[in-house]
Amino acid sequence: MKASTFQSLIVGLLCLAAAGLSGGLYNQYQRMAELQSTNTQYRQTLDTLQRDASALKDTQEKLQYALKDLKQVVDSGEQQTNTLDPMLDQWAQEIQELRDGLAARATTADMTALRARLEHVEQQFLELKSPPSTSPPTSSATKPKQRAHPKPVPLSPPFSVLSVESRGGERFLAVAPHDSRSLMEVRLLHSGEQLDTWHLKVLEPNSAIFAVADQPDQTVHLP
Repeated sequence: MKASTFQSLIVGLLCLAAAGLSGGLYNQYQRMAELQSTNTQYRQTLDTLQRDASALKDTQEKLQYALKDLKQVVDSGEQQTNTLDPMLDQWAQEIQELRDGLAARATTADMTALRARLEHVEQQFLELKSPPSTSPPTSSATKPKQRAHPKPVPLSPPFSVLSVESRGGERFLAVAPHDSRSLMEVRLLHSGEQLDTWHLKVLEPNSAIFAVADQPDQTVHLP
């Protein structure tokens, strides 16, 4: 074998070896690049998990504080309930006693009005029963004697007057049905408002003046 041929063979083998080594190095480089990319993705995923874990921990702490505040509110509400229950019972008893007294007073007022009506009917009966005078007038210019009109009998309102309340600088009349036993039935009347056929005209310091259909104005004294 000639020397030139042997050298060519050696050069060819070296080229083949260099090409194989270059291919292996290239494959190793691609493998390392893939491993680095995978490592970067793992790090990003780990960072995301760490942020989520931190946010979850913050949320858990906030919930614990909120639960603590809620427990304090519940404990405070129970203390207020234990304090208010005896006061509410006492107020209910006082209101019931007040309503009983108002009912008794309204019954007395009804009896007084009924007695006045009976006296008025008896007076009218006596006037109709007595014969008219037959004496002739002494002069044509004599005027007939005017008949005195009976004094109107005060009517009993169809409700009980409880008190006078102030709301925003305005005065209201608190009323309720005679047989009422509930605070829900109490109504506040302002001047110009009415209950049934009784229309509140004026609310004075010691009395209330109502306009009633087909009747003169009625004055109700305040308690």
